[in-house]
Amino acid sequence: MTISEITRESLDVALLRKQPGHKYDHGHALILSGGPGQTGAARMAARAALRIGAGAVTLGVPPAAQLETAMQVTAIMLQRVPDGAALSEALKDSRINALCLGPALGLGARAADMVKAALAAPQVVLDADAITLLSQDADLRAALHPGCVLTPHMGEFARLAPDLAEAAKAEGQGAKAQAARDAATRFGCVILLKGPETIIATPEGDLRRHRATQDRATPWLATAGAGDVLAGLITGLLARGGAPVEAATLATWMHAEAALLHGPGLIAEDLPDLMPQVLRDLGV
Repeated sequence: MTISEITRESLDVALLRKQPGHKYDHGHALILSGGPGQTGAARMAARAALRIGAGAVTLGVPPAAQLETAMQVTAIMLQRVPDGAALSEALKDSRINALCLGPALGLGARAADMVKAALAAPQVVLDADAITLLSQDADLRAALHPGCVLTPHMGEFARLAPDLAEAAKAEGQGAKAQAARDAATRFGCVILLKGPETIIATPEGDLRRHRATQDRATPWLATAGAGDVLAGLITGLLARGGAPVEAATLATWMHAEAALLHGPGLIAEDLPDLMPQVLRDLGV
């Protein structure tokens, strides 16, 4: 089993460089929000997608959360998306080329319908509540496809694939990587298994590892909302034209790099606004 280490030197930064064009030439990401009092996670994901260079980002909100969300965003657009049928209608807009859902989405019937509708989109990032919903519904799992990126932490991974999560606990450095690889094969999509050692696996067997340890240790990322920002970064890079595995790779490294730049006292809201410095340091 060959695992490629994700380092600054290994990154393909060409995707990060913007070429001339209008905003929709750089992609349009749609981020789905939860209901009233549950919009913060999606707002952070949306800001991350915008900061990483997506040309346009829209928050899809249930009507009851529209006012709350509108009071918190400016450059991010809003669209009412009350249910799965409305999402299917929204996705008829061909300019939308990346979708993210899960952060504070909820676990009810509406959220499950949204996941079902979302899986018809060509590029989808599924995080948090969306992963839990997948773990509860075999039909949803069967609808996963190569354009999907799942971003579980170990707790979510244990719900999604309890046998593989148990195998990941085995002795030896390769156990977690093998479990992620097996999950990618089982579900037919990219798996980004988060942690101090983050593993990215594809259905084709590509394995990549980022170690946030030693001189790249980022304990400050253990804060509410950091994973939502990572999901937004991946979505923004998908919108810009990145392949799922490349978007996941770049986002993972840049997410950790932003935490290193900030250091102690980091909160999730800080991460998107550190992206310009990370981009400059990469020579973009």
